Amino acid sequence: MLVQKPHAMSRYRAIMTETDREHISGESDPSNQQRDQAVYRVSKRITEELPKDIAVLAEHRPDKLEELREIVCEESEPE
Repeated sequence: MLVQKPHAMSRYRAIMTETDREHISGESDPSNQQRDQAVYRVSKRITEELPKDIAVLAEHRPDKLEELREIVCEESEPE
């Protein structure tokens, strides 16, 4: 029986790819251009794609939209 190992590419992502995280955090020692490009990509996902996802969730899965709100609002609240 052949057992396949999961690939890193099969992981789900949210707003940032692993590369975006590495560039924005500085973990990968990116150039200023690489960091700026990663920030730009993330910004586009937030402003262009996330609203579409929110609209679909609001109409079809309000429970998942509430879950999203809880995570986003909880993470953004100062401690």
